[in-house]
Amino acid sequence: MDDFMRELRKIPPVTRFLCFSSLAVTGTTLMNIVSSYKALYVRDLVLRRFEVWRLYTSFFLGGGGINYIFELVMLYRTATELEEGPYVRRSSDFAWQLFLANIATIIASTPLNPYIFARPMLVCLTYLSSQLAPAGAQSSLFGLVTFPVRYLPFVMIGLDLLMGGPGAAAQSCVGAAIGHLWWWGVWGASLGGQGYLSAFGEAPRWLRNLFGESGTRGGDGGFRMGVRVGHNWGSGRRLG
Repeated sequence: MDDFMRELRKIPPVTRFLCFSSLAVTGTTLMNIVSSYKALYVRDLVLRRFEVWRLYTSFFLGGGGINYIFELVMLYRTATELEEGPYVRRSSDFAWQLFLANIATIIASTPLNPYIFARPMLVCLTYLSSQLAPAGAQSSLFGLVTFPVRYLPFVMIGLDLLMGGPGAAAQSCVGAAIGHLWWWGVWGASLGGQGYLSAFGEAPRWLRNLFGESGTRGGDGGFRMGVRVGHNWGSGRRLG
């Protein structure tokens, strides 16, 4: 048990929170412990009945099945690459910026009347990760087609269009748009740069204290993506 807990503590804190939240919300609904309806985002219930927990659960409700496993693995790999790369020793900044991105996702998705935001959040994180990847980094679709990793979010949108229709693709487009704003606004559209919104991306002091980063500001800013970001099952994340 101690070894298991030790391995869990090796997972970066924000990544750990994202993955365990996904497992908790999706798992309890799949086992019928909690009705899936209670986890959906319903704007009127949030605003009029103050069922604010839906703002949280709607980002972590998965559909189950093999696709959910693929998405969970992709969430873990993408978040880890970011938290151990450009956000190394800056988990509080990562958490704060993701929080702001999720708020923007809810607002931007309003015309679509969505109930779940898990996919837009994943596309958003993937967009940021792909844009901060080293030059020349490649990805692949099921090991069949290789392409520059920067195109990965658009491949995801294309798959959503084929598998879920225009509505699903539109929600993923919102995630990509928020990811682009995150990349451009915080990173200045270039690795190591500073965007016009970078000041807003710095976590407040109370959050830095929560992560134990009160004595530091920032990190080396480098993107240590030495691992492959390809989507070949067994050698990297798989797109599914």
